[in-house]
Amino acid sequence: MTQQTDVVVVGGGQAGLAAGYHLRRRNLGHVILDADPAPGGAWQHMWDSLHLFSPAEHSSLPGRLMPIQAGETYPDAEHVVDYLTDYEKRYDLPVQHGSRVDAVRRDGDRLLVEADSGTWRARAVISATGTWSRPFLPAVPGRSTFTGRQLHAVGYRSPADFVGRRVIVVGGGNSGAQIAADLALDGRVEVTWVTQRPPRFLPDDIDGSALFDVATTRRRALEEGRSDTGGVASLGDIVAVPPVRAARDAGLLTAEPMFARLTATGVRWADGSRSDADAIIWSTGFRPALPHLAPLNLRGPRGHIPTDGTRALGEPRLHLLGYGDWTGPASATLIGVGRPARDAARVITQLS
Repeated sequence: MTQQTDVVVVGGGQAGLAAGYHLRRRNLGHVILDADPAPGGAWQHMWDSLHLFSPAEHSSLPGRLMPIQAGETYPDAEHVVDYLTDYEKRYDLPVQHGSRVDAVRRDGDRLLVEADSGTWRARAVISATGTWSRPFLPAVPGRSTFTGRQLHAVGYRSPADFVGRRVIVVGGGNSGAQIAADLALDGRVEVTWVTQRPPRFLPDDIDGSALFDVATTRRRALEEGRSDTGGVASLGDIVAVPPVRAARDAGLLTAEPMFARLTATGVRWADGSRSDADAIIWSTGFRPALPHLAPLNLRGPRGHIPTDGTRALGEPRLHLLGYGDWTGPASATLIGVGRPARDAARVITQLS
């Protein structure tokens, strides 16, 4: 039997919970369908040493400050999972865990949401599935010939899995720098960090709270028709969280230029020389997890769906939340997702 509701939220991580908070405040009936069997979103799958870029007080969803974690300036991933679990319960959000959405389709004046737990018919859909489930692996020559271990950052847990191994970490963003630092500081792993271009570290006094301020300043400038400030990208690519800073200052985090290709036993560099490796960790980013929206035929450049704020231009009953700046400045962050979630709920209220 098809169930009826005002709004279906697809995804129960930080973006989905922020959406649920604002939908509840506007008395909109809704259900949150989440593929994970437990609360916590992507944070429950992160590597062991991962910490937030920001202190707890600058890492909160709407309505509920994240508690400070004892002994930690920057909370770890487990603390974030506990916070999201508590947030879901505190606001009695209607999350159905273990419910994977397969497709969203048009059905007259409504949208039809097909999940393995049932079918829903709704006035609007908020897609908040994030990117974690769609890791990106680049088409590097020789990747299929390498006989060692290859994994994306989503599969990395700790240096203990690589003791005595030669590991190459590929990627010049935050995950690449943090994983390379984690391995290097452990001292039991021979690690080489490889980046496409020289890494750009943000100033040491900048953390996630400052980045949110920068993103907000850029949004206001664009809304007021002023010049684009460049936002976070103008400052650098890597937040110098304490472990990254420690490895860098100890001379353990020096990046090598990207290799030319993989070989059966390692890599070949641009000058023709070779290095052996036991494992390659690809910290090469993600793509939006949007296959459930394929029936709507809305895909644009780079897999993005064109939007006005969070609202899909080709389907005004669909909102996309938490995928990055194209669905709201800093919307892929805990502190940044609240505003676009509020805006999406407001626009949905105006639907007939």
